[in-house]
Amino acid sequence: MGAVGLNFGSPTSGQGFDVTSTVNQIVTNLQSVEKPWKDQLTALQSKDAALSSLGTQLSTLTSDLQALTDFNGTMAYKTGSSSNTDVLHLSSASASAVAGTHTVVVENLAQVSTAATDAVKATDTIAGSITFRIGTGEWKTVNVGDASSDATVAGLSAAINSANLGVTASVLTNADGTARLSLVSKTDGSAGQITIADATNNPTSPTNLSDKTNADDHANLGLAVIQNGIDATMKVDGVTVTSASNTVSNAIPGVTFQLLSTGTSDPAVTPPSIQVVIDNDTSSIETAIAKLVTDYNAAIKAINTQEGKDSAGKPEPLYGTGVAAQIQEGLLTAVSRSFGSNAINSLIALGIKATPAADGTITLDGDKLTTALNSSFDQVVSLFQDSGSFGSEFMKTLDGLGTNSAAGGAIALALKEDSSQETTLNGNVDRQDAMIATQKDRLTTELNLANQILQAIPQQINQVNEIYSAITGYNRNQNG
Repeated sequence: MGAVGLNFGSPTSGQGFDVTSTVNQIVTNLQSVEKPWKDQLTALQSKDAALSSLGTQLSTLTSDLQALTDFNGTMAYKTGSSSNTDVLHLSSASASAVAGTHTVVVENLAQVSTAATDAVKATDTIAGSITFRIGTGEWKTVNVGDASSDATVAGLSAAINSANLGVTASVLTNADGTARLSLVSKTDGSAGQITIADATNNPTSPTNLSDKTNADDHANLGLAVIQNGIDATMKVDGVTVTSASNTVSNAIPGVTFQLLSTGTSDPAVTPPSIQVVIDNDTSSIETAIAKLVTDYNAAIKAINTQEGKDSAGKPEPLYGTGVAAQIQEGLLTAVSRSFGSNAINSLIALGIKATPAADGTITLDGDKLTTALNSSFDQVVSLFQDSGSFGSEFMKTLDGLGTNSAAGGAIALALKEDSSQETTLNGNVDRQDAMIATQKDRLTTELNLANQILQAIPQQINQVNEIYSAITGYNRNQNG
């Protein structure tokens, strides 16, 4: 701790001294005690930042690995193709789909049931009611003017939609300004068939519509079914399958496709056979494995950097620490192990091996990986997803190295230990700061008082001189 001196010139000058500057010098000396603590805190904070950065990289590696070990993840992705996309378009193949080839013959397309009235003027007043049902459901009746709707085609359409009766009603306007009420079933296929009530099939409440403004030539405004609801029919691998919709998801497990046509406009001609091929999405798997390799190398390079010094020659925050060595050793061991007796029993079998640099990084032979996926797909899946194989063991390694506190991760434990030290050091600094603040207040008070005394000395000397002159008649100011 350095010495602090008072510089106030001659004691009798009355100048005193700079209290603030003097107190600050003393405080600075007292604060020097904190320097080792603060230096340790800085070093710990740098170490924490390096650990957290490594933890983030290991978390990225974990996410990469999860995409490959998840039963519904990248390994389960499927691709599909149709030999005639004008007839059948493949929409999707989920993880539950099984690779293979299927033959599909589209015999007829599904269609939704519709009904419509004759054209009337949009402003014509209409009266009566409409009764219909969907499939084998109950009969539903809507009266013109229901729900306070206007007694027009548009008003009837609004009333039907408001009642939510299983159809979508709309007004179709022609070029000449006339309009038609259109009904479209909300249920696909034969189950959505619209039936209009009449004196035969529902005599107690038949449809009874009329145009009050202009008498219509047809009973009930000509309301009739325009298109019947029909299920799509196809043969899938020789088995007849029906679908209420042209979007078919019940024919090939895990596969959804769209029927676009039968492939022939002549009913007498047998529809063509369409080949639907479902395959493993090896392209996505190759991308996922390449990402795992890239992110693994990034983690290894980050650890290698921590084993050296920065551009100024100072050791990196994790230089010489056990945690850096532990992470490095864990990663190197994990990627070099072999599992089981399959031909694909290690990363080497996938074309992943150490780089010539021998710095812990690895390289991927894309051609070898493609060959492995095409020839031994199930074994590749086993390597990543079987219990006790590479995927599960590497996941345990990452949990044991990273920020997973529940698994006792090395980084998590190191950060916890640092946090404990930081708490102690911050406590020391806080207590020292509190003591310094008390000292500063006391010193400021005492030195202000001393300064006042020094500044008052000339006045006190003058008073003594005046008393002396009064007693002796001798003027010291004139005669010395």
